Amino acid sequence: MIHPPATDPPAPDSQPPGSHATGTAPAESRIAKLSGLKSGGEPTGPLYAPTRLGRFGGRGHFRLVAPPISGALRPRLLGVSLTLTVGVFAAFCWLLSIGDFPITLPEVVAALAGQGDPGNMVVVRELRLPRAAAGLLVGLAFGISGALFQTMARNPMASPDVIGLIQGSGTAVVASIMFGWTGGLSTQTIGLAGGLLTALVVYLLAWKRGTTGYRIILVGIGVSWMCASATDYLIARGGQFQAQAAIGWLVGNLNGRDWSQVIPLAFACLVLVPIALLLGRLLRTLQLGDDVAAGLGTPVQLTRFAIMLSGVGLIAFGTAAGGPIAFVALAAPQIAQRLAGTAWPPTLASGLTGALIVLVSDVVAARLIPDTELPVGIVTGVLGAPVLLWLLIRANRAGSGG
Repeated sequence: MIHPPATDPPAPDSQPPGSHATGTAPAESRIAKLSGLKSGGEPTGPLYAPTRLGRFGGRGHFRLVAPPISGALRPRLLGVSLTLTVGVFAAFCWLLSIGDFPITLPEVVAALAGQGDPGNMVVVRELRLPRAAAGLLVGLAFGISGALFQTMARNPMASPDVIGLIQGSGTAVVASIMFGWTGGLSTQTIGLAGGLLTALVVYLLAWKRGTTGYRIILVGIGVSWMCASATDYLIARGGQFQAQAAIGWLVGNLNGRDWSQVIPLAFACLVLVPIALLLGRLLRTLQLGDDVAAGLGTPVQLTRFAIMLSGVGLIAFGTAAGGPIAFVALAAPQIAQRLAGTAWPPTLASGLTGALIVLVSDVVAARLIPDTELPVGIVTGVLGAPVLLWLLIRANRAGSGG
């Protein structure tokens, strides 16, 4: 026989010593102490300090009062981005130093700052700077565009090289060269229009009560092959001089670039790169799947359309300025992701990696064969093909390659 305890149960308002399972006063006092609530209700404590950093899961988290922003600082990603920035600047100066009139790196830096020998300033700032700036901006645009598409589709193969955007620009330019249908427009404008039109076709064909990354990839591959076949047919049917001009643009070339081709790309990057960075949080929610992202309050179709529009704008302007430079948009995000150790291609680091790839490839193209400057697209194709094969092998090993 079980007897009830001899002592009476504690009163509802009392608690055993050392226990906080019941009652709200101790919890409220702890929250008020941490948050620093004054009598007027204004938060001033450490939880609401504008620059206070906490360590959770190995990362520095922060929360700002004004503006209301919170996030996580990733030291490795920050270090990789800073290292890539230094590498891009070094490659940029290296490219400016080579040519028929060699200039040392300190003289290049002095000329960029508006100091030093007047002859060096003319060579660096007027003759070589447009080409180097075009390479930097084209690589930045290609890398960020590739990161946007790969993250949106949750597939490392979903780059503008694969889904037909670059091929569409090439087909439009080749058609204008072969038939003379320029309408007073430049090659860059025609390439931009071709890329935008191709993106619209891919998006419409992939639409079925909304779009998914899987359908965009499949439709894009089909459109890519159609554009490539049309380009080959136009080159085969065209004259010798038109075919040479078309092939020279199709391989991706930075030779002879001037400010009229660089300035439009610079303005496009000035507008679209901040938009791409702001879309980063929504990109990561899309990685959880459409249903989960919608449950978290993300407008899935609107976000996907905004991401695609930003990526198409960057790749179209980049292709218009430098031609369809192969494999940069495919390889740069994957390299940046492995350097940063993130679960997705980091947007800014991908752009910096793309800029570094293009600049170093242009240096190699200019110095590989004496007295001969190869198109930069040849070098990036040689470097990017092994990356593509590695991605295919990795997908097959993971059981997602078919």
